[in-house]
Amino acid sequence: MEDRAKPGPGNVLEFRLPDLGEGLADAELVSWSVSVGDAVELNQTIAEVETAKAVVALPSPFAGRVVELLAQPGETVLVGAPLIRVQDDTAVPSGQESATNGAEVAGDAPGAGRTAVLVGYGPEGETVSRRRRPVASVATQSDSSRRPVDVAAEPDADESFAHRGAGSESPAVQSVSPDIAVSGSELPEDEAAESFSRRARPSLTTTRAAATPAARRLARELGIDLWFVAGSGPGGAVTVEDVRGAVPVSQPRTLASQSQAAPVATAPAVTDPDAGLIRPSARELRTPISGIRKRTAAAMLASARTIPQASTFVTLDCTASMELLDHLRSTKSFAELTLTPLALVAKSVLAALAEFPEINVFWDEANQEIVTKHYVNLGVAVATDRGLLVPNIKEAQSLSLRDLTREIGWLAETARSGGASPTDLRGGTFTITNVGVFGVDTGVPLVNPGEAAILCLGSIRKRPWVFRDELAIRWVTTLGISFDHRMIDGELASRFLATTASLLEDPLTLLSRI
Repeated sequence: MEDRAKPGPGNVLEFRLPDLGEGLADAELVSWSVSVGDAVELNQTIAEVETAKAVVALPSPFAGRVVELLAQPGETVLVGAPLIRVQDDTAVPSGQESATNGAEVAGDAPGAGRTAVLVGYGPEGETVSRRRRPVASVATQSDSSRRPVDVAAEPDADESFAHRGAGSESPAVQSVSPDIAVSGSELPEDEAAESFSRRARPSLTTTRAAATPAARRLARELGIDLWFVAGSGPGGAVTVEDVRGAVPVSQPRTLASQSQAAPVATAPAVTDPDAGLIRPSARELRTPISGIRKRTAAAMLASARTIPQASTFVTLDCTASMELLDHLRSTKSFAELTLTPLALVAKSVLAALAEFPEINVFWDEANQEIVTKHYVNLGVAVATDRGLLVPNIKEAQSLSLRDLTREIGWLAETARSGGASPTDLRGGTFTITNVGVFGVDTGVPLVNPGEAAILCLGSIRKRPWVFRDELAIRWVTTLGISFDHRMIDGELASRFLATTASLLEDPLTLLSRI
């Protein structure tokens, strides 16, 4: 690790939202772990942000005392936008205030004015200019990651997420925005795991709408309720122009048509005497699109637009599998595990993928290649209070049924508690979704971008079934597969699905494939 100069005494250090290594341009601030006036230590968790369907804990890249929080929980913050300012605890020697205020820290020497590489952060990037950022924010200064900024000289820009200082004696601000490394190529797996806390996400009970600080101040001055102002800024944040365009009671907007057509009955508007606005009636509820819902929508839109998809189905008698599960649950090996049909389906899918590796592929559009993967990162769709998450089991093809059972249970619990890391949610090669737990017979899921197929497991119920030429009551389920028709033909998908079904009809045949 290269030596980095420690920021000089009396400096205000500004921490900007780092590149989380996920190819995303923003993140939603979930909560602060510190308040103004608190002392923070190196690597202490200062905030949690949500991005790529995961809640990530941000450690502090320096020690000092918090002087300003530049974003509010629920706000969407751009990569490179300032998050927090911390005052160096070391006292400024007499006579040096004017020299350090607005001046460069530690000169222009290589590495000067930078903080050390910390646990949870990769090497500092060249700049964050490759990311979309607020136009007039502190972070947009040339070489701002290395040079202090005189806050008093900054204009109060509408697009900025930072609160601006007003005094002429504001100390120098040094912007710091190291990259967090989460992929295997940037940090070893064990270090990446330590870098992100697997913790439950606090419930979002904030009563504040997402807005820039300047817009929030103007709204307070005009008495406008930001919840009822449509935002046009990054992530739907309300800007100053949005606030100025809000309609007062004296000039209400009408929903009725200006034409001479017959009037349409609408719910009456409700006047808010405090805000001075026309509120929508209680018959409608508008929820900002953010967080997991925003990410899921983007992924599904990309799937529908870029992947030509087809589906096929098979209904099967899985009585033998249910009997095997009942037997295994009574054994010592599975005594402390929750063994479900999903684990046996996963094991059957892995065996079928070994026979049909053409299913475990990826369409590389840039290089015009079909990439066949000789490993399986098995995704398992999990319904959570925050939306649908798809963590995946790394190298699942090498796991036993017992290990699969344990991993599926652990991933589901972690995802529901909000502790799934970006590593858990990236790199899937094949996915299983279980709609049967909701009492649904089958479904047509969309293929996850970066994969070629997804298997759907329907409900397992006792139904009339012809067994050995006689009508009997058997356990029956339906499997469906959606696939990328650019790489997988109907014949290949049908053979793969039929093989998976046959393994569930006679699960003892799995022994010959393990």
